[in-house]
Amino acid sequence: MSIKTEKKSTELKEVKYPFSLTEPHKPTHKVRFVTAASLFDGHDASINIMRRILQSSGVEVIHLGHNRSVHEIVNCAIQEDVQGIAISSYQGGHVEYFKYMIELLEEQGAGHIKVFGGGGGVIVQDEIDDLHDAGVSRIFSVDDGSEMGLQGMINYMIHECDYDPVTKTEIDIEKVLDKEPKAIARAITALENGNEELISFSDKQLLKKDGKPLKAKSEKTIPVLGITGTGGAGKSSLTDEIVLRFLTEFEDITIGIIS
Repeated sequence: MSIKTEKKSTELKEVKYPFSLTEPHKPTHKVRFVTAASLFDGHDASINIMRRILQSSGVEVIHLGHNRSVHEIVNCAIQEDVQGIAISSYQGGHVEYFKYMIELLEEQGAGHIKVFGGGGGVIVQDEIDDLHDAGVSRIFSVDDGSEMGLQGMINYMIHECDYDPVTKTEIDIEKVLDKEPKAIARAITALENGNEELISFSDKQLLKKDGKPLKAKSEKTIPVLGITGTGGAGKSSLTDEIVLRFLTEFEDITIGIIS
């Protein structure tokens, strides 16, 4: 499939994509995205459409809604071990917003996460070029939308993020036991993808901080609560409220949430 894109010099250049612009692109790996509308931005119609197309194309999506800060999005992206972040921004502060996101990802050792965005006519071509130079994977312009179509833009994002985030470096179980978010997320991804051999277990790492060995089975009974319901029933809201109240009342408690 090939299309023509208009460059700043007004010259037409044919660009070929290794995927269809109309049919959903099926990734080889399990692809996960965080989607949101930027801070001080209540215009969430566009990002809602994009995340629905991502989901219908087989991508796992963690949608944060609107008015989300860079810190919230980056923290979520690391904790969920995503390959991509998709942001809509119509509030005018997109240059600083996206650049700060790239900087924060690099600081957190998550520079591999690709960042995509759009904002219609609010983001002009000079700013798009500037953001691409800063490390943003792709800012989709109005021309991109008309030339590639919604599915074409989504397919581009999926194709760019079709990789296994688990590197060949062994995952340090000691960091997992220390509750480091990135290590926990990467270990879960490794298990999901069948890469258990990448998680290193040594005699030293299997000791508690007091020097006593970890037991395969806990002496305590760990309660497990399952929450189910139809779509839109309020499962996430209920879970959020339960966890919030537990953490407020019991500072030393540890809660694991698997969804």
